Amino acid sequence: MGPEARKAYHEELKELKRMVEEMGDLASNAISLATEGFVELDEGKVREVDDIDSKIYAYDRAIERKSLNLIALQAPVAKDLRFIGTCLKIITDLDRVGRYSMDIGKVTERMLGKTHMKKLVSIPHMAQLTIEMVDTAIDAFVEGDETKIEPIYENEEKVDALYDEIFREVLTYMLEDSRNITIGTQYILVIRYLERIADHACNIVERVVYMETGEMIEHDI
Repeated sequence: MGPEARKAYHEELKELKRMVEEMGDLASNAISLATEGFVELDEGKVREVDDIDSKIYAYDRAIERKSLNLIALQAPVAKDLRFIGTCLKIITDLDRVGRYSMDIGKVTERMLGKTHMKKLVSIPHMAQLTIEMVDTAIDAFVEGDETKIEPIYENEEKVDALYDEIFREVLTYMLEDSRNITIGTQYILVIRYLERIADHACNIVERVVYMETGEMIEHDI
């Protein structure tokens, strides 16, 4: 590969990284809007999440095409091949983040016309932690910094603890008054979706570890 061709190839890799970063930003925005929409029971924000999810899907297809073209035409090896393979895996996780955000939006749609049975504090906090996890994971990818895996795991433990705490609290409300069962069930769905988003953030940073070191880390979701 001549100097000009190599330069063009590295520009393509930079562009690929930029696209994944932008897809990550969209995923974070989707979580934020979906949670705000749920807390405020705002149908408009549900529509915004739907629009963002469509953009996330478009990035997914574009990044996949670019990655496969680079593999087919440039035959990358070693770290470049791990980088492209990581991009292909990360976009699957980000696509799932978008889908879970849409699922939260569907919960909001079912809640329209109703009122929350209590002021929501823990759920927005849980959502903020998942957003931080996704942002940190994408930063790790962009910077090639596998050391960010520890902060991700620390936040995952907080998310899991909040899930258990909120689940028990909601269950108490449901047992105390059967009229809370319908709404309580929706709360449990939302925290389950947020927990799954946190798992996908862990997946992303673990893929970064592989990209940088060649070491595979297993993480059950």
